[in-house]
Amino acid sequence: MKVYTKTGDKGTTALFGGARVSKAHIRIESYGTVDELNSHIGLLRDQPVNSNRHDILVEIQDRLFTLGSILATEPGNTKVKVPALTEKDVVALEKSIDQMEETLEPMKNFVLPGGHQSVSFCHIARCVCRRAERQIIALADHEDVPPITIQFINRLSDFLFVLSRKMTAELGAPETPWIARK
Repeated sequence: MKVYTKTGDKGTTALFGGARVSKAHIRIESYGTVDELNSHIGLLRDQPVNSNRHDILVEIQDRLFTLGSILATEPGNTKVKVPALTEKDVVALEKSIDQMEETLEPMKNFVLPGGHQSVSFCHIARCVCRRAERQIIALADHEDVPPITIQFINRLSDFLFVLSRKMTAELGAPETPWIARK
């Protein structure tokens, strides 16, 4: 099997189920951004500070492939078997957030992204996650999208924010508060 099929040479791509849509369709933007996010999670997984979080990050990457599969399936198609996201996936993120927060100082201000390159990678992943969330919501404004997909991606952005703070603490990096100018 060759990598190139030439079927997309006219600017369309196939959804799971066979329907062809423009490569600029919001559905394609949605799962393309989820794919981009998955690559950023891989970069986070490769950071030495996250060596003890390898398993949760791999699990998140797996769920992002699941999310991408859900988004790549044409609406109403029940013939295509795709894995499911469940409430357990959302709860797992919440538990991980709670565990990380147990050792963090309470927030008193927003924090500026940065302080260490690894932390900056996490903030970039969080921003890509938020973009994916906006695109999934935009898709949901026009087509059926399982609500669990929005819940999962929303909780994942929370996870990434708390992870950035946890990484900052573990690296002994500065956490710069944002204090609005008066």
